[in-house]
Amino acid sequence: MPGLLQEADFELLFDSAPISLWLEDYSALKTLFEHWRAQGVTEIEAHLRNSPELIQQCAQCLQVIKVNQQTLKVFAAPSQKVLIERLSDVFRGDMFEQMLLEMKYLWHGTLNFTNQTVNYGLDGRRIDVQICVRVLQGHEAKWDRVLVSLEDVTEREQARRQLTLSERYARDLFDYSPVSLWVEDFSGVKHLLDEARGLGIRDFRVFVNVHPDFVSRCAAKINVLDVNQETLSMFAAQSKEELLGKLDCVFRDEMHDSFAEQLQDLWNGKTTQMREVINYSLSGEVINIHMQFAVLAGHEATWDMVLVSLVDITARKKAEAYLEYLGKHDSLTRLCNRAFYTDELNRLSRKGPWPLSVLLMDLNGLKQINDVEGHGAGDSLLRRAGEVLTSANVGKAYCVARIGGDEFVALMPGCDARLAHSFRERIESLIELNNQYYPGQKLSMAIGVATGDATTSAEFIVGLADKSMYESKARYYEEEKMERRRG
Repeated sequence: MPGLLQEADFELLFDSAPISLWLEDYSALKTLFEHWRAQGVTEIEAHLRNSPELIQQCAQCLQVIKVNQQTLKVFAAPSQKVLIERLSDVFRGDMFEQMLLEMKYLWHGTLNFTNQTVNYGLDGRRIDVQICVRVLQGHEAKWDRVLVSLEDVTEREQARRQLTLSERYARDLFDYSPVSLWVEDFSGVKHLLDEARGLGIRDFRVFVNVHPDFVSRCAAKINVLDVNQETLSMFAAQSKEELLGKLDCVFRDEMHDSFAEQLQDLWNGKTTQMREVINYSLSGEVINIHMQFAVLAGHEATWDMVLVSLVDITARKKAEAYLEYLGKHDSLTRLCNRAFYTDELNRLSRKGPWPLSVLLMDLNGLKQINDVEGHGAGDSLLRRAGEVLTSANVGKAYCVARIGGDEFVALMPGCDARLAHSFRERIESLIELNNQYYPGQKLSMAIGVATGDATTSAEFIVGLADKSMYESKARYYEEEKMERRRG
């Protein structure tokens, strides 16, 4: 009776267990393995991969003796008989790899192992299951009693797959963002700033001015954790390894001052920042960048996770520079325009330096050329005047401008009369060379020169130069009349 009670207890325990239990007979599989070994099979994986149909033969060797109530519930089976008759509906799909793994365990004598696979309920539901296989004690020689437990882990696997999809989605957003993204670790920077604060530093700007090497020390503590594809494209890098190995080529020169300002903001507790900076591509090209910097939420105490986004604004900067250039320059001659000249003259009137020399210039004969040959010929002559004055100003810091139709001026701050007359001679020499290069109409300019010191107003000096220029023009036309009479 005690033995019968124990067996009844076992039956009750098996049948009412809250997990799917299968009692199976693997003895036919053991016999099959022994047959293959006798034939010289030593590597079960190679044997099964070479003949995949043998997996089905292995499966047919596994005989189900009984299952418990939870098994019927999990697989939506009305009875054990129906379940066994429809095992092909339960174990379907691509089961090869999972079966192969189980066969490898058993072939090598592992009689207690776990595996994860996919089964299907008789109602068609996909069921992710965690399998535990154990050859029962006392049956190791024949494998005629094997307990298989199946844990339904569908919810867990669905959550894991959803998490994987979410992570993949987030990763794709990062990798394929049209903006350059950098994930960085600033914890080393925070440590240095905290250390400086602990030493009693209160005015960080003064501290950095006295110890500029501190900025470099902080820069060396930045650890770049990741960058996206747009970053590689923006900086002309073939790989992350190449870019991260050459960061000294990217962040250089002007970045020292920009990073010092960034450190000042961090010192003041500003962990979200925006600024415009200059970086360099690995090919050496300048990149104007709009940078956004943010210590990520949850990392404010350590700064170990920082997101930096960089937008290439080089094209915008070039457009702004060109618009600024157009606002200050004459489009025909490429010299400064009258508005820029007026601002510069006002600035010099207030601040100097003195003495101030002024050259006023006027093209000779432009009206006649426009009347006879058309304004195209006149514009060509004006462009040549611009070329001459630009060449004369190479290496100088003078304001040379077109201030009227055929009027030009050169402001020469800090230059005395000797330098002014030397500049005039240079212009006249270049005019002569220009006339040798261009056939047709000769370029000729009436040039007036005047110099004054701080006791004289800038406008008065310009007036003197204007008077001198008209005297030069009068001489030119007088000489022209004499030439015509000789002709």
